[in-house]
Amino acid sequence: MRLLNLLRPLIATVAFMAAAAGASAADFKDGLDYNSVNGPAPDTGKKVEVLEFFMYHCPHCNALDPDLAAWVKKNSDKIVFRRMHMGDDPQAKAFYTLESMNLLGNGMHEKILRAIHVDHNRLNTDQALLDFVVKNGVDKAKYLETFNSFGVQTKLKRGQQVANQYKLDSVPAVVIDGRYTTSPAVAGHGLTSAAAAHTAMFAVMDSLVAKSLQERAGKK
Repeated sequence: MRLLNLLRPLIATVAFMAAAAGASAADFKDGLDYNSVNGPAPDTGKKVEVLEFFMYHCPHCNALDPDLAAWVKKNSDKIVFRRMHMGDDPQAKAFYTLESMNLLGNGMHEKILRAIHVDHNRLNTDQALLDFVVKNGVDKAKYLETFNSFGVQTKLKRGQQVANQYKLDSVPAVVIDGRYTTSPAVAGHGLTSAAAAHTAMFAVMDSLVAKSLQERAGKK
């Protein structure tokens, strides 16, 4: 009997993951699995924008990152993916600095996550982040010039404004085409396994991307 009680959460998780894999948009409910928002329509052509809000020091964001990267790659023909760093702290400013320098696509994003969550290097000051990125091949003078630029300050403020606009107060969270938000916590309500919550979120995201593509086609 005790063994059965221990197995029940695992059985429920496996059953949910199997059901989520075959779910359609009609199986998910606004206000439960996702939330509708009134954001501006992204200018992404025929593709749907998927926007992730995250924070480098967030362990849940770190756990989600490889699964999200795989999902993005799988759906690259349908979506345009981008990130915003929530908050106004040294890590947020470093993110927007590196983004402005087009240096996040060369593995720097993953290196920062690994340094914080695997190597236990907190990287929570401007100086620590500067030392880290320079050690990893970033030009110090160019980084500092960009770091102190008006453009990076604007991106920091814009990130906070957009998060408020979408009524986001925790990370990780994703915004689909400026109209829907979801997250592992929202889509995976009631689930205790991070893997199951991720599966739930990706099932909801699949349905919302399909829904957004249909809505875009209907506007033509």
